[in-house]
Amino acid sequence: MKTLLPVRIVFGLACAYEVALGLAFIFAGPPIFRSLGIEPPNHWGYLHFSAALLLVFGLMFFQIARDPVGRAHLIPYGVLLKACYVATVAWHWYDAGVPTMWKVFALADVVFALAFLWSLAPIRAATTPPPPGAMPHTA
Repeated sequence: MKTLLPVRIVFGLACAYEVALGLAFIFAGPPIFRSLGIEPPNHWGYLHFSAALLLVFGLMFFQIARDPVGRAHLIPYGVLLKACYVATVAWHWYDAGVPTMWKVFALADVVFALAFLWSLAPIRAATTPPPPGAMPHTA
């Protein structure tokens, strides 16, 4: 079986990214908004709920990092998360503009979405049996 270390690293980084953002916005949302000069939402609960969802997805990415083959069915949900965020930022950026902070996160999410899609190939390769009569691969 080919090594899935690069896949594990991608999802480990995604886990760390989501958890860091989630915790930052749960515990330091007001100072983050103030320091960047961003108008806060009319209620911090909107931000806290979104941040909690980041923690949930971070846990999902952790599970994929631990077992990429067994949890490969979860990868499309990660791609959808990233696509939804990027589409939302892109639309509002086009329509009325958004603060730079959200644009940076959208760029990171494009990179993650592409990495998630890439990860499907090594997972597929690791789970595809060799053709009959093929020499076993030894590393």
